Amino acid sequence: MSDQHGRPAGAWRSWFFGIVVIAALVGTVAHWGEVTAFGTLIHQARPGWLGLAIAFQISTYASLALGWSQVLAAAGTPRKLAELMRIAITKLFADQVLPSAGMGGNVLLVDQLRGIGVARGAAVAALLISMIGFYAAYAFFAVVMLALLWRHDHATPIVAGLVTVFLCVAVAIPGLALWLRDKGSKRPPEIVEKIGFARKLLETVAQAPDYLLRNHALLVRVTFCNAMIFLADAGTLFACLRALGTSPGFSTCFIAVIMASIVVTLGPIPLGLGTFEATSTATLHLLGVPFEAAFAGTMMFRVLTLWLPLVPGMVLMRGVLGHRHGAGK
Repeated sequence: MSDQHGRPAGAWRSWFFGIVVIAALVGTVAHWGEVTAFGTLIHQARPGWLGLAIAFQISTYASLALGWSQVLAAAGTPRKLAELMRIAITKLFADQVLPSAGMGGNVLLVDQLRGIGVARGAAVAALLISMIGFYAAYAFFAVVMLALLWRHDHATPIVAGLVTVFLCVAVAIPGLALWLRDKGSKRPPEIVEKIGFARKLLETVAQAPDYLLRNHALLVRVTFCNAMIFLADAGTLFACLRALGTSPGFSTCFIAVIMASIVVTLGPIPLGLGTFEATSTATLHLLGVPFEAAFAGTMMFRVLTLWLPLVPGMVLMRGVLGHRHGAGK
């Protein structure tokens, strides 16, 4: 099957996957030292705490998938959690590999849900509601982080400004998505109708059913599921530091993860290369964690959350894109 210009319908998927692979390979080469040094850290780590860190990371995929399952169940098209966890791995992989404020994985989410038999309207609703829940939880935790820094007398004007900019982004992205949906339900301006991509985007987001988007209880549940992802990431860093013999407070790890995540979200660098590590290490050290332990714990955290899932994420994404490409022929 081809579009009106004669291009294969699945061509964009191949290009998208190619961009993801290039970004992932560049990141791997640039930070290969982190991956090779992980073996040394493993020998030094306490196995019990390391196992807890891995369990926390597995729970992030389960939490994301659980949020989608809430929407799909409300839409009358429930799916198994295992199916959704596979999609969650590819989404989180794409979110980290590609910049754009964590939006990379959303490009493929609807396509993947459609691939497992979910109606387009329900798939779009899962995307929009999950996006709203994600940024609602993210914004809430950003404010909590700022309050905790204020309590520790480290809430500088620069940090407050950074959080303010992020809050604007956190409101703007889901707000834009809902605005597009509203516009998509009406006849678009003539200039938009002439732009195929823009017209298709409006048509797609307009298919999300009103009754799902107006279900406040559903939104609260999805927001809670997304909140658990942030808490699990903070728990992962906490367990990594404890595995290396350091005893930080959970709030210290929470501040470091949220602060580093905000910097990565606002930045244009794929994988947050360097920016996450520097921000997390500096924040931990500022809050009393020895520099060497802060850097080692952050490096272990990044290996568990990014580098180890890189291969399965790439393989699963390639499999999904290949399947969809074949179906589009």
